[in-house]
Amino acid sequence: MTKGTAETDRMDPAPLERILERYPGGEGSLIPVLQEVQEAYGYVPRPAVERIAERLKVFPSRIYGVLTFYTQFRLEPKGRHVLRVCCGTACHVKGAERISSKLREVLGVSIGGTTPDRRFTLEQVACIGAREQAPAVMVGDEVHGQVTPDEAPRILERYE
Repeated sequence: MTKGTAETDRMDPAPLERILERYPGGEGSLIPVLQEVQEAYGYVPRPAVERIAERLKVFPSRIYGVLTFYTQFRLEPKGRHVLRVCCGTACHVKGAERISSKLREVLGVSIGGTTPDRRFTLEQVACIGAREQAPAVMVGDEVHGQVTPDEAPRILERYE
């Protein structure tokens, strides 16, 4: 089990306890509990895993297995800005993978990763609905279209 940062080792337990009191024990409650915990905290804090395991009577290793299998779950907080590289058909054909590769290199993170300063989180998404602007990158609600690998790092400069 990986040790979290000081930030992820601290959490207000009250939201977690309110969630847990609504669910019976057992593995059948695991995914709904994890979804609610992530909604409440923005990620699943590592200390919450131990409490969830205790309450649901599920091994922590099973919980970590679910958390790492499903890409919807996060064990670390997202960055202030989430960069979403569209990998839909139109974007893929026009070079989305090269843009994704360049952003991974510049940010020093893998897909799903967050920069150490928590400024950016990098994600790949199936489609952002901007095929006429392919390849596209979305930051928050802002779409950047017809992005080239050389232009991709300049997008980062716009966001503090």
